Amino acid sequence: MSDSEELNRLADLHQRGVLSDEEFAKAKERVLGAGARTSASYAYATPQSGAPVVNALNAFRRSREDRWIGGVCGGLAKLSGLAAWFWRIVFVALTTCAGGGLLLYVLLWIFVPIED
Repeated sequence: MSDSEELNRLADLHQRGVLSDEEFAKAKERVLGAGARTSASYAYATPQSGAPVVNALNAFRRSREDRWIGGVCGGLAKLSGLAAWFWRIVFVALTTCAGGGLLLYVLLWIFVPIED
């Protein structure tokens, strides 16, 4: 059951008098608190919410030090904790398989800002 359906059900129970004001408030807080921790809410969270995925994506920058071409692999290495050589191999493999690796690398090079 989604959060909105659960909240509608709680509101209906509260309106019919099954739940008191205090019980309704506690149940509503429980539903909203549990919904804030679901993975779907991280995708739409604001940067101020402290969601780790959103904060990590906002922190993604191309590297100035660990770079061969554009610094994308060095930036991914800092973001993920994996070595930059791993990301270079991934991009080369994607490029040789379907050519998508080169396109992805160029797009990241264009749209990801360089670190300060």
